[in-house]
Amino acid sequence: MSDHSHAEAEASMRPLLQRIATGPELSKDLSLDEARLGMRLILDGAVDPVQAGVFLIALRMKRETDDENRGVLEAIRECTEAATAEVDEVLDLADPYDGCTRSLSVSPCLPALLAACGVPTVTHGVESVGPKYGVTHHRVLAAAGVDVAASPSQVAARLADPAIGWGYVDQSRFCPKLYALNELRTLIVKRPAITTAEVLAGPVRGRRHTHLMTGYVHKAYPRKYALLSRHAGFESALLVRGTEGGVIPSLRQPAKHCRYTAGGAEHFFDGDPEQIGIRASTRAVPVPEALAEAEENSVGRARDPLAAVAAATGIAALEGRDGPARDALMLGCALALWHLGRAESLAEAAASARDALDSGAAAARFRAARAAP
Repeated sequence: MSDHSHAEAEASMRPLLQRIATGPELSKDLSLDEARLGMRLILDGAVDPVQAGVFLIALRMKRETDDENRGVLEAIRECTEAATAEVDEVLDLADPYDGCTRSLSVSPCLPALLAACGVPTVTHGVESVGPKYGVTHHRVLAAAGVDVAASPSQVAARLADPAIGWGYVDQSRFCPKLYALNELRTLIVKRPAITTAEVLAGPVRGRRHTHLMTGYVHKAYPRKYALLSRHAGFESALLVRGTEGGVIPSLRQPAKHCRYTAGGAEHFFDGDPEQIGIRASTRAVPVPEALAEAEENSVGRARDPLAAVAAATGIAALEGRDGPARDALMLGCALALWHLGRAESLAEAAASARDALDSGAAAARFRAARAAP
């Protein structure tokens, strides 16, 4: 970018910062188009990193409006390389990009189980990002030998492959401009609007419909995710009140989840693991004691041993081993199948998940993805 165009970009950003960064009483909200412009200038690398950081922090500190969140999302989707899989429907499984720190992450194995139940499923993320810097889908799948460097079009082909039916695409492949902000996000520390919006980028979509499944912890987020999901064109959304904000809920207590279908209004419903015969003593798949202390304060690649254990545990569950990992996969799968109308009840959906595990079909899907070119 030339100095002149860089100067023009900073001149465009300046009035936006003057609006949102003038203190708790004087800050003003941006319109959707203004928020999109500000985020797009950042993604394009057109403004100084200081201005970029101020923009994201100021939005966070005054609290983003619906229009501001929509604008940030639009800018991200404009920069996303998306592919359409040759299947009618795709489930977009979006776990938090910053991963798990207090439990073993077995949800990276969930797409293989869903594929075995007839639901083409894509998952996505990054290797490591704040604020948690936990064990991510990228790390677990890489430890399991799955290709985590495939392009959106390659992953779309895997979803359409009747022997595979699922895949992972990394943000570094589907939105390099957003991935390039990782260092800036580390420096600003606070959770920016990017964290909410990035899981809705939609790197692989279905020919007719794409459905979102993501997780939340705080009560304000179901409405936000439903709003953004409809804005992004997702046909339906299942918002799970999951452990660590992920897509798998507690294994030992009921939880209140949220959903909408056919682009309609969202509503809450109660889910209880006992409805499908799960009576667990732990909330999630526990971290082995030998690893828990060593991992407590680790960041980045120091978490690779834990990712390897999570991969082995998830694969063992796909291969039929009983325990909390199998329960977690079955519960997450049952919620998705019921939400998508593939079963009339959670109990019926859980029976389909059990069959896919017991028959070896889910494990076969995972092995096929691992062997994909």
